[in-house]
Amino acid sequence: MSNVIKTSTLAAGGRAAAKKELPEHFKAYRHVWVFVEQERGQVHPVSWELMGAGRRLADRLKVNLAAVVIGPEGQPTRNAALESFCYGADLAYLVSDNVLSDYRNESYTKALTELVNTYKPEILLLGATTLGRDLAGSVATTLSTGLTADCTALDVDTDGSLAATRPTFGGSLLCTIYTLNYRPQMATVRPRVMPMPERVVRDAARIIIHPLGLVEDDIITKVLSFIPDRDSETSNLAYADVVVAGGLGLGAPDNFRLVRELATLLGAEYGCSRPLVQKGWVTSDRQIGQTGKTIRPKLYIAAGISGAIQHRVGVEGADLIVAINTDKNAPIFDFAHVAIVSDALHLLPALTAAFRARLLPNSRARIAV
Repeated sequence: MSNVIKTSTLAAGGRAAAKKELPEHFKAYRHVWVFVEQERGQVHPVSWELMGAGRRLADRLKVNLAAVVIGPEGQPTRNAALESFCYGADLAYLVSDNVLSDYRNESYTKALTELVNTYKPEILLLGATTLGRDLAGSVATTLSTGLTADCTALDVDTDGSLAATRPTFGGSLLCTIYTLNYRPQMATVRPRVMPMPERVVRDAARIIIHPLGLVEDDIITKVLSFIPDRDSETSNLAYADVVVAGGLGLGAPDNFRLVRELATLLGAEYGCSRPLVQKGWVTSDRQIGQTGKTIRPKLYIAAGISGAIQHRVGVEGADLIVAINTDKNAPIFDFAHVAIVSDALHLLPALTAAFRARLLPNSRARIAV
């Protein structure tokens, strides 16, 4: 069986003994905030995923859930604030200024830290995207508070502290981290770790508009041009409905074609475990797991993957996990919904042939899950 160990930075008794009284100036910090990441009018889906997680935390604490929207002047930025109410926000903080048209660390850090210092949230959540990671680290440093990165679970402890859980020690342990004596308590969560909440049409509630007070000449970094990457060959693993992945059990790099062939037939994305990237068999954008992509597909087929905790945290949100492994004691069988003890080199071609026969009348059909 797999060894999933949940621990904390201090044992329960030790943590209680170590906790000092929260400094007086932090006692006014209340409510849960979610940073709504948007670029060029497009909101990143992780923002709405975090709104669902933030709603649960806010309800536990009996406080408000607020969305934080930062961007250029105009309707798209305001629309992001309005949309946040459909995902559970009680109010929204809006900072709109044309110097925020492109993400720059200096301007966005100033906007977010000013909001925190003015309105004082107790919890601040951001997506662990390229933008979110950069901004979260800068804001936490500026505010001299703690930040737990790449969390896999968020909860509220009995004393009201944020309990942020993430893998550690190379993915072999799950560690729950607390920010005891500083505010806000900050955490980042990767896309697809949290389930997407249902969108419910709601009227706009309170929007608090906060001025930035920054001019272009005050910002050192300049954006010279924007080059979109929409035509790149990178994968879309995080939001695929069906994913087929392979691991070291495939034996040789040439055998990975069996994974690609099945994925192509199903109209799916293909991925791999970390060792295959380390060996150079597959590019890093196809890696699934804590240090790769987190996925929540309707169907996940894992061929020759042992299922260590590093991989598990990246896939356990899937609706249906089908695991193929020659080792009946492989850790992946502890959390797979369907466990097949077989050699993937024989079973993958058989699956591909069976699906081809089923889908042949309509070669573009996708598997219905």
